[in-house]
Amino acid sequence: MKTIGVADTTFARFDMGHAAIDELERSGTGFRIERYTVPGVKDLPVACKKLIEERGCDIVIALGMPGPMEKDRMCAHEASTGLIRAQLMTNRHIIEVFVHADEAEGDKELAFLADRRAREHAVNVYDLLFRPESLTRRAGTGLRQGFDDEGPVIR
Repeated sequence: MKTIGVADTTFARFDMGHAAIDELERSGTGFRIERYTVPGVKDLPVACKKLIEERGCDIVIALGMPGPMEKDRMCAHEASTGLIRAQLMTNRHIIEVFVHADEAEGDKELAFLADRRAREHAVNVYDLLFRPESLTRRAGTGLRQGFDDEGPVIR
């Protein structure tokens, strides 16, 4: 049975892990879920690596919510670089799902964005693991996770 890892943080102001797990459970069957919660985004790379190497995950979704300050952006960049390295070290996909606190206007929009982005990327994780051809069919369509899709460029 395939295993999907869900790595999230206590720093996030919305429970993105719960949203992702809820969406995964709606998406299909034939997998189990391993959740690993850490304090902040810079802890996500090792959490993801541990999910893969110690808990046998076939793919991981890494969820975080960096703050609005320049220092937070730097930490998010460092975390992102670490997630890329963890993917290369384990030869497994780690889908990074960050919602920056300044992407939305107010708490209500921030919660909407975090929920929607986590759910839409959870479907991407499921598709990568079980239906990769569905992603190929959507190539070049301008899909975005969170806010409205951009759509394809028309020639």
